[in-house]
Amino acid sequence: MSVENWILGFTLMGIGMGTVLVFLCVLIGSMRIMSTIVLYLNKIFPEKVETVQKAVKKMVSNDDEAIAVALAAIMARK
Repeated sequence: MSVENWILGFTLMGIGMGTVLVFLCVLIGSMRIMSTIVLYLNKIFPEKVETVQKAVKKMVSNDDEAIAVALAAIMARK
């Protein structure tokens, strides 16, 4: 391989990596700008937040039968 091919390869690699770097920087910058714009617009036009009240569940303990069966099984093993 000649030195010219190495130089051409590294030049092409540098151009490609530079292009990707510039694209990513532009992408990150535009995302930050859009985020700032959306935050500003949310202060001007806030969305209504609907509060949903949960139904209160009563804790009914109908486990007396299950406890009695478990105790009977324990006593039967002893």
